[in-house]
Amino acid sequence: MIWLTDKIEFPPVQYADKNGLLAIGGDLSVERLQLAYQSGIFPWYSEGDPILWYSPENRMVLFPKEIKVSKSMQSLLKKNAFHITYNQNFEAVISNCKSINRKDGLGTWITDEMKQAYLKLNKIGWAKSVEVWQEDVLVGGLYGVDLGNVFCGESMFSKVSNASKYGLIQLSKKLQEQSYTLIDCQIYNDHLASLGAREIPRNDFVGLLKKK
Repeated sequence: MIWLTDKIEFPPVQYADKNGLLAIGGDLSVERLQLAYQSGIFPWYSEGDPILWYSPENRMVLFPKEIKVSKSMQSLLKKNAFHITYNQNFEAVISNCKSINRKDGLGTWITDEMKQAYLKLNKIGWAKSVEVWQEDVLVGGLYGVDLGNVFCGESMFSKVSNASKYGLIQLSKKLQEQSYTLIDCQIYNDHLASLGAREIPRNDFVGLLKKK
């Protein structure tokens, strides 16, 4: 396994193991995170563990034009059931993603260190959020890293049914209008698959990252 040094660099993504683990260590500096996302790499680890960097062989992605909207969601959209804002309260969104109770009982992977790192990315315009409001109450949202042509989704939360799904659908529509290539969803899960996300080979994903 490759351990990172203070130098801002990563090994080629093809060196990742069968689980997608590429490297260990380093830091969450703005410069390292920028290089990571531009290279198709992301951090994912638990509190107390060293920083783990991943680049899975198969990448879960959502092409904005392929978003699947169910009849029930179409009804909510027509009713304007929620109000959407963009990048208006990033800290509230990441804080909720960090603290929300997960159905799988595994808790959060967003460490205090990671939260602070993404707040720094937000201040320079690299990390952005989507807020979902019900009247004046923040009931859902998501955040990620914006590369200009690819939005790298990191986490989402819902306090009421369908809130985060509503936010993702609206984001997909917005990014389609802006000619974004895709939304990076990182790793397969059934929920994202139901919304139209699918896996593509890592080499294809890295190639799309480089297209502007």
